[in-house]
Amino acid sequence: MPVNLPTNLLRSFVAIVDTGSMLNASEQVFVTQSALSLQIKRLEELVQQALFLREGRRLSLTTAGDVLLDYARRVLSLHDEAVAAVSAGRFAGPARIGMVQDFADTLLTGLLSRFAELHPDAQIYARVAGTAELQTLLERRDLDILLGFAAPNDPHAVTVAPMSWYGDPALVDRDVIPLAVLEEPCRFREAAIRSLEDSGLNWRIAVETPNLGTLKAAVGAGLGITCRTHLFLGEGPVLEHERLPELPRVAAILRSGDTLDRAAQRLTELARETVQAL
Repeated sequence: MPVNLPTNLLRSFVAIVDTGSMLNASEQVFVTQSALSLQIKRLEELVQQALFLREGRRLSLTTAGDVLLDYARRVLSLHDEAVAAVSAGRFAGPARIGMVQDFADTLLTGLLSRFAELHPDAQIYARVAGTAELQTLLERRDLDILLGFAAPNDPHAVTVAPMSWYGDPALVDRDVIPLAVLEEPCRFREAAIRSLEDSGLNWRIAVETPNLGTLKAAVGAGLGITCRTHLFLGEGPVLEHERLPELPRVAAILRSGDTLDRAAQRLTELARETVQAL
């Protein structure tokens, strides 16, 4: 009898490879780490091969695991395509949307609640991360919709907004201007540093954080200045100082996957309308 490989086991296997750890994969496939470990053990029993080499907490693929990975991706892609095809007109699964932190407060309380009201039977999976990470997830088909930032001429641009400085004006008068920035990669971080350097101004990173909330707190506490769009502080005052250079513009982009079910298509339409109104 042929061996049947359940798609949930293959999906968990691919998630571990793509995210790099059991912890990250468990958040992606919505199971606990212990359950995920049991799934991989079951998959290894089915193929009668070890799939991972375990060195402490670090996981790397065995030769058999490397071979299975390519087939697993193809099986899952065909599986998801089949589900989308036969369930046309129905909500086949969660509408998966990823967004940068700047959009999260506005969209999570506006866009997603509106979508849930219109489609109470649909599921929503929301991921908040940097644009680069979200693009990777979209390319891997782990997301249906992406809302992020890019260059003003990006073909996926929905709207274009100016970058502005925010923070305590007194900090700009210092010999070395303190910056509060997000971790790399970050378009706003790069723009701030490049603009200061092109103007011959000295700078230092006073606060570096992966979290936008922490960045807001640091700027509010006077620890450093930063550059973002008007979404950063809502109606808060923009920092204007003759010493500060002009900043470039930035595009809010919307990208979506190639094959979307009706729920994801509708969420894409609502996302575009919401971003255009910001």
